[in-house]
Amino acid sequence: MNTPLKLGGFALGLAAVFGAAYGVGQVADPVAPAAESRHEGPATAEHGTPDDPGHGGTEGEHLPGGLLVSDRGYTLAPVAAPAGEFAFRITDRDGRPVTGYDVAHDERMHLIVARRDLSGFRHVHPELGSDGTWRVASPLAGPGVWRAFADFTPTGGDPLTLGVDVTVPGALTPRPLPAPATSTTVDGYTVTLTGDPQPGRTAELTLTVSRDGAPVTDLEPYLGAYGHLVALRQGDLAYLHVHPDGEPGDGRTAPGPAVRFLAEVPAAGTYRLYLDFKHGGVVRTAEFTVVAGVAQADESPAAAPTAPAPTGTAEHGGPGHGHD
Repeated sequence: MNTPLKLGGFALGLAAVFGAAYGVGQVADPVAPAAESRHEGPATAEHGTPDDPGHGGTEGEHLPGGLLVSDRGYTLAPVAAPAGEFAFRITDRDGRPVTGYDVAHDERMHLIVARRDLSGFRHVHPELGSDGTWRVASPLAGPGVWRAFADFTPTGGDPLTLGVDVTVPGALTPRPLPAPATSTTVDGYTVTLTGDPQPGRTAELTLTVSRDGAPVTDLEPYLGAYGHLVALRQGDLAYLHVHPDGEPGDGRTAPGPAVRFLAEVPAAGTYRLYLDFKHGGVVRTAEFTVVAGVAQADESPAAAPTAPAPTGTAEHGGPGHGHD
């Protein structure tokens, strides 16, 4: 993707429980926070009119992705599911399940979940049933309040990201967010981050992958790219699914070791970045904490004290991290 993708201005959000139980948790309908900038999903697109159910009005026009459970005529509606399964529908203005989706980055639906303290992250791809229900083995690994993001493009509509809170019962000790660091490890791979995001400026973020001290020059395409980057802001978990500047087969993008992204961060804050990359047939996730501008002293009522970043991460696929 050659144009800069913007991280919208993120105001702090709250959640109000509406008590629908399903599968392994309870769902909470978020109250929309005050807006700082216009809404943007995975790609910028023009909005339709309020009477167009495919584009559906402007209720989320000034919000970043994932803060609303209902936007532009579409609603993320979790449904009852057997234990160990996560199920939901996207419904239109009339409450009817949506069954038409465009393929975006090799899939018709990207489901991303993250625990509210940002200690867990999963990126999976549910399967669509004939009744419009999406189903997948539950990606909610352990107790806590999770944010579930449905990232999709309805046929004839614009890219859209809806979000809903899901509570998994059980005791949980909130984990501190790791301190900002420019390097992390996962499964023996070292990923280094260069770039300094600043509010109001387009910045190049480069993530470089090495293994045993040697650069990895044969990254494998994953969902049509050599890397995918999800950014979540601490506090409200405002969401952006960023794709690289370039793609496999375009004649200019090498398969590593560097994967480059363009991002504009118009608001100061602390962000957690999750880079998905594929090598040796396995998708792994490298995580970073990044501060853009001057972070708030307390961005969330549940924010935990900052702790040093780990020198090595748990084996990929453990609790809270994985792909499908």
